[in-house]
Amino acid sequence: MLSQKLKVSLSVGFVGFCFALGFGISLLIRFQLQTSHKNDVAVKTAVASLESKNSKRIPSTANKNAAKSIVIKAVGDVIPGTNYPNNRLPNNSSQLIPKPVRAYLGEADVLFGNFESSLTNYRYSAKDVSRGQVFAFRSPPEYAKLFSDVGFDVFNVANNHARDFGMVGFKDTMKNLKNAGIETLGHKNQILFLNKNNNKIAMIGFAPYEFYNSIHDLEAAKALVRKARKQANIVIISMHAGAEGTGALHTKNKTEYFYGENRGNSIKFARTMIDEGADLVLGHGPHVPRAMEMYKGKLIAYSLGNFLGYRTLSTVAQTGYSMILEVKISPEGSVEKAKIIPVRMNRQGIPDIDQNFNTVQLVRYLNKSDFPNSPVKINSKGELLVAEL
Repeated sequence: MLSQKLKVSLSVGFVGFCFALGFGISLLIRFQLQTSHKNDVAVKTAVASLESKNSKRIPSTANKNAAKSIVIKAVGDVIPGTNYPNNRLPNNSSQLIPKPVRAYLGEADVLFGNFESSLTNYRYSAKDVSRGQVFAFRSPPEYAKLFSDVGFDVFNVANNHARDFGMVGFKDTMKNLKNAGIETLGHKNQILFLNKNNNKIAMIGFAPYEFYNSIHDLEAAKALVRKARKQANIVIISMHAGAEGTGALHTKNKTEYFYGENRGNSIKFARTMIDEGADLVLGHGPHVPRAMEMYKGKLIAYSLGNFLGYRTLSTVAQTGYSMILEVKISPEGSVEKAKIIPVRMNRQGIPDIDQNFNTVQLVRYLNKSDFPNSPVKINSKGELLVAEL
């Protein structure tokens, strides 16, 4: 442990009027404060500096119509069990997201996740699951209410499982989520607009497939971001990209493939989106957490990992590491605060808050390895620090 000395000088003056005027005397008191780990002290000091600097950009709250900062909470891949081709559903769906996790999901202006299943009763899958490494997920339509009750506002559906039961199942999923009050993201040419705290927020979802907004069509993607930028003061990108599994922990500035499928260059795509005006990029798809990067003052989370995968997703090693990413953004699109809330899926794929902070340790390692020169640092508590450039 390190210690530092703080000198406090107190002046006592003007003793009183009796018959003459007295002058004060000075006292010097030395306080000795013990600090925690050196890095955490530096982090807290810089975070305070960052918050002070960013607070100057926020419009005056004297005007009740002035925009205020928003809190985004985001999780990765969500599969609440499946009843196809056999039954892998819990006896009670409420156990899928335990109360301690729900508590951390609360108090968000926007709660976001990547939904990789179908909410339908349609019988026929569009996939041949008899082939190796081919999976089709189908969950009960009533699960939409479960996620609404938890507080989800937006689900990305631009991924490789939302159409597991063809267009019938896909439309059923969209309808059931909409009826539960959950917006869906990633449809072709879609910009989703939300109004929160007098901000107009634009969200756009992308995936490596032409029937969604494609990460392979950079010109079309750039045009969508420019259009969103003109109509909103905060622009958020959802990016489904990258290879999968523990062999895909590292983010590389090159095209990634998974079983021969082109999953895009996530670094090139994410940075291009920010170049065009995006304020935050939320990545998912690799089924493991990945590094985070601060690029031109904007945060890119390359993969949030698995969040919920009841008897469907692997929980071995880092595939069981997960997070709730909390980001506070000013009306001007600046990151004011950001934090990783670590989550660990149990063997059944149910999330729980990770008291051992495994995800934080992993992402800290990946940041140092993949983006050693990035100005974003993470302390042992999961708090993100944007260092001065």
